[in-house]
Amino acid sequence: MTTSPSVARLVTVCVPQNRRRLLFVEAARRAGWDEPEVVPWRDLADEGIAISLPENALVRVDAPGEDVETARLLRGWDHDPDLHRVEGGADQHRGFVAALDRLSRLVTATPGARLLQQVDDLIDMCDKRRCHLRLSRAGVPVPLALPGPITGYASLRDQMAEHRMARVFVKPAHGSSASGVIALAVAPGRVRAVTSVDLVRDEDGRIRLYNSLRLRTYSSPDEVAAVVDALAPDGLHVERWVPKADVDGRVVDLRVLVVAGRATHVVVRSSRSPLTNLHLGNARGDTRALREAIGEPAWRAMLGVAEDAAAVFGSTLHAGVDVLASPDWQRFAVGEVNAFGDLLPRILHNGRDTYAEQLHALATGAFQPLSPTPVEH
Repeated sequence: MTTSPSVARLVTVCVPQNRRRLLFVEAARRAGWDEPEVVPWRDLADEGIAISLPENALVRVDAPGEDVETARLLRGWDHDPDLHRVEGGADQHRGFVAALDRLSRLVTATPGARLLQQVDDLIDMCDKRRCHLRLSRAGVPVPLALPGPITGYASLRDQMAEHRMARVFVKPAHGSSASGVIALAVAPGRVRAVTSVDLVRDEDGRIRLYNSLRLRTYSSPDEVAAVVDALAPDGLHVERWVPKADVDGRVVDLRVLVVAGRATHVVVRSSRSPLTNLHLGNARGDTRALREAIGEPAWRAMLGVAEDAAAVFGSTLHAGVDVLASPDWQRFAVGEVNAFGDLLPRILHNGRDTYAEQLHALATGAFQPLSPTPVEH
């Protein structure tokens, strides 16, 4: 069954001034839809603001980031957060869950309204521990994770020793865009942590962590401990640091967007550091050249792993899957599944950008939006 723009009404939950909304609006206009109605995240996060949805609404949820007021409301703080700081992840996730619960109730109460992403899928994809557990239980290959909980640097080192992991990735449970991520390697008498975290001590000795676009390397155990101890209260997920493939001396992994169950858009992320996020000064690799170099069987196997990962969240229209390849391109694992991993400018599939691809899946019936399921968190 197809979804007709003349019957359904697009609604987007978003930060209105964010470029994600603008790109989605442009795609909707090109595809013949009316301009999507907007539900600002700041309104959804504020129970005192009344919200209504049109009948037959198709509700698409976009990222709540890059807006101070939204972050303050979601976190329940009485002061504006500094969005450059690495802080508040657990508070923001709790507010995110509560806001999505409110959205679920709104959709349920609106005749004909449906969600393009199930709220439980969004919640779990934004919690690295729960996401990893769902993938592992479904048989999707993922790096081995420490069982946790990680309460600080001492507990991290104890669990690394117990599980014989000398190299790990330490990730804030609710982080994104490599915020707070540490590539940590230890050996007798040595420690090396590569991270986007800038460790700052105030005049009174208090630790503050800031996001940096320039990676830092810490080799002092005291500094590494200070970073991990500051991150731990918001929750940590720790995985084995698996060897990655490289191209021309640069480490690579792949962001694969899966829409309606099919891998569509692929970005090769290439780095001279362990962290491949493009905003950290890394480069997009040549996707076509890589596909030719590794061969069609390996390429198809890689896409298949991405599709398997997205299928774990199969009631949700799209997911950005980060795929790690072994150095021989024979084995693949999933590093993360990103609920909002579709911001891939200038990447086309059959002439469609990531937003047009999602609308195409609706128009052709490749994806059937569902009524919400109860939030269980």
